[in-house]
Amino acid sequence: MKRADAEQWIAFLVSLRGQFGTFLLNDPSGTAPRGTATTVNITGSTGDSSVSTTMTGTLLAGDYIQLGSGADARLHKVLQDQNGSGTLEIWPALRADQSNVSADLTSAAGVFRLSSNEQSWSVNEASIYGITFAAMEAL
Repeated sequence: MKRADAEQWIAFLVSLRGQFGTFLLNDPSGTAPRGTATTVNITGSTGDSSVSTTMTGTLLAGDYIQLGSGADARLHKVLQDQNGSGTLEIWPALRADQSNVSADLTSAAGVFRLSSNEQSWSVNEASIYGITFAAMEAL
C-alpha cells in the first residue's frame, strides 16, 4: 500500500502498545451471513459448542455471529448449516453463559489483541509498504 494508507495502519498498531491494547476485528469478506437469517437468539452454557437457537431463516456453515458488544464482543463461526430454530454448532465454544442473547449478524466482530509485542513493516524501492501483524482473541 502507499504511505498514506500505511501510516494509518502503523499508527494504529503502535497505539496498541504491543499486547496491552485490544481492538475489534472482523472478517471483511464475511460482513453479512450467506444464509437468510435476520434474527438469531442463542442460549447455552460456558464451554458449549452446541447451542440452542431461536431464529427465522438459515445460517450457513462459515457464517459469523457476534455475541456481546464492545469489550465483551465474542466472534463465533457457524460450523453446520442451520435452518430455523434448533441446535447450532459454533466455534469457539461459549466463553460465558448465554440466555436468549441476540446475535449480531452484520459485521460480526470479536475482541482481539496482538500476538506479540513486535510488528513489522517494510518499504520497497517503489515506496510500497508491506505490513504484517498477528492477533489472537483477547480473553
